[in-house]
Amino acid sequence: MSLRTVLTNGTVVTGYAKLKNCALYINEEGEIGDIFNMRRLEEKHFPPDTIMIDVQGSYIMPGFIDSHIHGIGGFGTEDCKASSILGMSERLADFGVSAFMPTVYTDKLDAMLASIQSIVEAMGSEQGAKILGVNLEGPFISMARVGAQNPEGVLPVNLDVFNQLIDAGKGKVLCMTVAPELKHMRELALLARERNIVLLAGHTDATYENIMEGMQCGIFHSTHFFNAMSRLHHRNPGTVGAILIQREMQCEIICDGIHVHPELVKMLLREKPLDNIVMITDSLKPTKQRTGSLKANGMDVTLGSDGAFISTKDPNLFVGSGLTMLQGLKNVVEWEVPIQQASQMSSTNPARIYNLSKQGMLVPGYKADVVVLDQNLQMKGLFIDGNLIRDRFA
Repeated sequence: MSLRTVLTNGTVVTGYAKLKNCALYINEEGEIGDIFNMRRLEEKHFPPDTIMIDVQGSYIMPGFIDSHIHGIGGFGTEDCKASSILGMSERLADFGVSAFMPTVYTDKLDAMLASIQSIVEAMGSEQGAKILGVNLEGPFISMARVGAQNPEGVLPVNLDVFNQLIDAGKGKVLCMTVAPELKHMRELALLARERNIVLLAGHTDATYENIMEGMQCGIFHSTHFFNAMSRLHHRNPGTVGAILIQREMQCEIICDGIHVHPELVKMLLREKPLDNIVMITDSLKPTKQRTGSLKANGMDVTLGSDGAFISTKDPNLFVGSGLTMLQGLKNVVEWEVPIQQASQMSSTNPARIYNLSKQGMLVPGYKADVVVLDQNLQMKGLFIDGNLIRDRFA
């Protein structure tokens, strides 16, 4: 049970529209009870214990859903500890994230299994952002596009290994990144469909034709678009070209302005249906870390002046981002993307793609996962299942 709360004098960004001069009611079930214009406030009769919060013109939005994140605050999935996953949960709430999918690196099988098990163990004990389930980045990926993944963990398609990884998740594995060009990928894709696993094309050297074949067997999503995938060429559109050309293909995008140039993000929004674009962070363990040495997936890293982590051994290797979902939203709004579109990318779309029940929008009957941002997009408050997790209204 949660406390009844009414947020008044706000602009409600529902996930499909922006409603000015409105209020939002959170009921005792931790759900959205109503959204109404402030002119109707006097008509409403709320129980006497209802908390009234004047948000003073702030945006009232769905809590962010980070569907691809390896770590934050010095906690990471590579720690293979439930306590680290719970540390991620608490730190993510500081940046408006109501739910997330801890993402497991490609690594030796034992390490991947241990990481999966730690995520499952942590679920249900969160003090911050909810753990939605497990995101597996590999291990059936291309050595030609391995990026910052551990090459020793890269495997050819193996259905027994796939089942072993999924079984370790006890029904909590939601998705897996794969290279569609690999031999026996069709069999894997059909098995993934049986087991309700969303496959993403990523860390792939696929040709355009490989991506078409992947789509024919159900691979319609893609991992951190433009990064770790075959490039666009006028004689072979590659993975990048296929995702741009095929409007049905969905894609993650890291909106830090580094991994993908802002003008390319804006081009993507012009060329692809908004419903098929998902904002992610791909953030690493040292993101927003307060003290200590910076390590990501066992690799020494440094935070570049542009905000991305690079390998200390190979300055040309992007290891991942230091982005938060809150900063990602600020970035795209600064790039002149309407805030309601930014909200769809950061909440509504991942909820739909991963079949998250009653999440990602502010609609009566949906879970009251709500972030409140002032006009400068600074966080004022975060509700998760109707409970006020972060209170900065004072």
